[in-house]
Amino acid sequence: MHEVAIVDALIGQVQEEVRRAGASGRVTRLELSIGRLSGVSVDAVRFALELLAPGTPVESARVDIRQPKALCCCQACGSRTEIETVDCRCPRCGSSEITIEGGRDMILESIELEDADP
Repeated sequence: MHEVAIVDALIGQVQEEVRRAGASGRVTRLELSIGRLSGVSVDAVRFALELLAPGTPVESARVDIRQPKALCCCQACGSRTEIETVDCRCPRCGSSEITIEGGRDMILESIELEDADP
């Protein structure tokens, strides 16, 4: 389950971003984007967060995860079709002259912090 290593790195990234911004306060919300073709299991990420978050700044943060689809772009017919699995042919015309765009990334989109006491 490589998601444990991914979540460990994510927690480190959150800590570094908060430190670099000079912010303080508890992390209340994280927004992630995990592409459907990324090979990362959203359920495994949530499980890894339950294991690794205690004692870290993200311990009680709400985690919202968006799962964007990829696009199959066909050079033969010009169609741009959302896909959820990798296929080597255009879903519209069957051509193999395609490129796949997006859907493969995992991105930390935003971090929300509780206002620190003055």
